Amino acid sequence: MRIRSLGVIDDAVVELSPGFTAVTGETGAGKTMVVTSLGLLLGGRADPALVRIGAKAAVVEGRITMPADAPAAVRAQEAGAELDDGALLISRTISAEGRSRAHVGGRSVPVGLLAELADDLVAVHGQTDQQGLLRPARQRQALDRYAGDAVAVPHAKYAAAYRRLRAVVVELDELTTRARERAQEADLLRFGLEEIAAVEPRAGEDVELAAEAERLGHAEALASAASVAHAALAGNPEDLESLDANTLVAGAHRALDAVRAHDPALAVLAERIGEIGILLGDVAGELAGYADNLDADPLRLSAVEERRAALTQLTRKYGDDVGAVLAWAQEGAARLTELEGDDDRIGELTAERDALRNELGELAQTLTDARTEAAERFAEAVTGELASLAMPHARVSIDIRQTEDPEGVEVGGRLVAYGASGVDEVELLLAPHPGAQPRPIAKGASGGELSRVMLAVEVVFAGSDPVPTYLFDEVDAGVGGKAAVEVGRRLAKLAKSAQVVVVTHLPQVAAFADRQLLVEKTVDGSVTSSGVTVLEGEDRVRELSRMLAGQEDSETARAHAEELLAAARSDE
Repeated sequence: MRIRSLGVIDDAVVELSPGFTAVTGETGAGKTMVVTSLGLLLGGRADPALVRIGAKAAVVEGRITMPADAPAAVRAQEAGAELDDGALLISRTISAEGRSRAHVGGRSVPVGLLAELADDLVAVHGQTDQQGLLRPARQRQALDRYAGDAVAVPHAKYAAAYRRLRAVVVELDELTTRARERAQEADLLRFGLEEIAAVEPRAGEDVELAAEAERLGHAEALASAASVAHAALAGNPEDLESLDANTLVAGAHRALDAVRAHDPALAVLAERIGEIGILLGDVAGELAGYADNLDADPLRLSAVEERRAALTQLTRKYGDDVGAVLAWAQEGAARLTELEGDDDRIGELTAERDALRNELGELAQTLTDARTEAAERFAEAVTGELASLAMPHARVSIDIRQTEDPEGVEVGGRLVAYGASGVDEVELLLAPHPGAQPRPIAKGASGGELSRVMLAVEVVFAGSDPVPTYLFDEVDAGVGGKAAVEVGRRLAKLAKSAQVVVVTHLPQVAAFADRQLLVEKTVDGSVTSSGVTVLEGEDRVRELSRMLAGQEDSETARAHAEELLAAARSDE
């Protein structure tokens, strides 16, 4: 890794050993910044407060070697990244304003991708992770991870059935709790549909009736006007002396027709007057027919008004016109069918809910059996590791229990509470010495014991679900003496199958490292810079002496440091 402008680190290169790397240094020198840098490369939260004072941005770059078919490499290449000679290049930039950018394999990517890659690359453990291990939910997750497919397969089936059950229960609750509202809605729809059906409106009927009512209401005036117009056009048979339009036009036509041969222009006018005469005759005939056919029946007018009133009742409630009323009726009928089908739907959902609860109970039992079997192996393996960590009489066990709940699922003849991960409550118990009652590790383990339990758990995991790199941030806190030596020895053993990075204050742990990095700071005016140095030979002895006695030149401390290194090498 290359770290620039991050916290107290100005510009430093950190080259980690493929095996066991110990990171040491004075308190406040910046060891935690090394861990923070790796966390940023793995998608950790970008905090602008991490940017070095006076710098515009902090940058962390990492080169991670991995096979091309490794899950992380495959996922990165799916995102458009390219491997560089078998290595994946990752960079993370945090600006002083808080903006964050990530690049993988030369391609700009969302920061979330880094977190996805982290799951297959590094297991990070620190003091907060130890606190996390105290939570039963995390302990259940740890057990499931150890059990592998034996738990993962039935758990996937259980999770799918659980999600479906939750969806069914939500829908069923909605249908049953809203039964009254649905019944009221159905009643209103039935009333409206029956009211519309009783009237039997036709599309456009309201427009037709409005026109007919207008005509019937003015029948006498219309008939009188038609008669007068007809007389003006065709004459009044009772008044032989009267002049009408047809007679006058006919006279004009005859006058022009007699001389049309002498002037083509006059002939055209004669033809037009002839056409007028024909048109006047047609209109006069239609006026006569109109007057004869005009219905002035008051009974028909009354019937039309009654029909219009019935349609108005519908349009007042269900739409602006008869077309909108018919559309409402169509939609209302569909909705009523849906509402009336709710009772059937409730029955179907109730049956499905009961079937799913039974299925969940069976799958939960399978999960419990798989966890119980894995718990025995897991506890035995962790107990064996604790024996190698200066806790030879400690015993680890796992309590798997269920809580009775009358609303739960049936497992083993009992109704028990259930959740997304099954019905089991998993708790890691520790008996530190013979005769001690097993107690939850939160109550039964001291700080040093908890650190060793954590390490033992990771060593067991390394054999069943390994990741390429493990990072431990002072998980050896509270450990000293012989126990510290054993912690170093077990970390060295873990490093034979994975890369191990440990930030530590313990010389007993650092002595077992394949590579020891010293993080030290110098003060140059008001600017603090930290450098990271690979310690070898005399420099490593001097740092171990400082860690042992606080004095780099103490002969006693130097002798002890050399003894530690020799003992560590003899274990290889």
